[in-house]
Amino acid sequence: MPVLYLGHGAPPLADDERWTGELRSWSATLPRPESILVVSAHWENDPLTVGATTTVPLTYDFWGFPQRYYDVTYEAPGAPGLAREVTRLVEQPVAHDERRGLDHGAYVPLKEMFPEADVPVLQMSLPSLDPRVLFDVGRRLAPLREQGVLIVGSGFMTHNLSCVDMSAGTDYEPPSWSAEFDDWAGRALVDGDVDALLDFRRKAPAAAIAHPRTEHFAPLFVSLGASAAQEATTTVEGFWYGLSKRSVQFA
Repeated sequence: MPVLYLGHGAPPLADDERWTGELRSWSATLPRPESILVVSAHWENDPLTVGATTTVPLTYDFWGFPQRYYDVTYEAPGAPGLAREVTRLVEQPVAHDERRGLDHGAYVPLKEMFPEADVPVLQMSLPSLDPRVLFDVGRRLAPLREQGVLIVGSGFMTHNLSCVDMSAGTDYEPPSWSAEFDDWAGRALVDGDVDALLDFRRKAPAAAIAHPRTEHFAPLFVSLGASAAQEATTTVEGFWYGLSKRSVQFA
């Protein structure tokens, strides 16, 4: 299976017909997975933790939105066998939280890509924000690809809500810091420059502004590790409220 890193945005991104169409078109090119392992920006927990392995209510980890965003459902089957494989492969203590349902970093994109909710899904926490720790976790998970598991890192290529104008509409010209970081990351991914990506805090332009906290970039490192640093292809690009939607697939 390939490995993905995608930008999930906030729940209202699902109202963007261009974005949802891009995700549907993308998923149509993928081989059908046996199961999906998602690492979302919205779940940090150490030790590494896997979520529910049965179908439980979603985790609506956001506030202040209209009720319709809290009425969304995505009743994908659980993946207990995948949870056991993750536990075996990472070679470190793994916790289990059977009450934690998928958060919006998982279900918002999956609802567009696999709308029938008929593929088993497991969510895994970020045990750290250290790029090299996460890269190593991804490397250990790489054998899952041979078992038909689609590994998905879900974040946003730039993420600084304090520096964007939410009143200007979704399509305004991105601020320079967002455009510059996105361009740098896109080129580094295409070039397979893993060292630069792992050291993005020092190597990338405007890194501290694009990611004042790095949780939305961090899932990329799990994907990088799982991909064995294969060349990345951009599948979604552009900006939403000035933030980069760039998503990539590692062959």
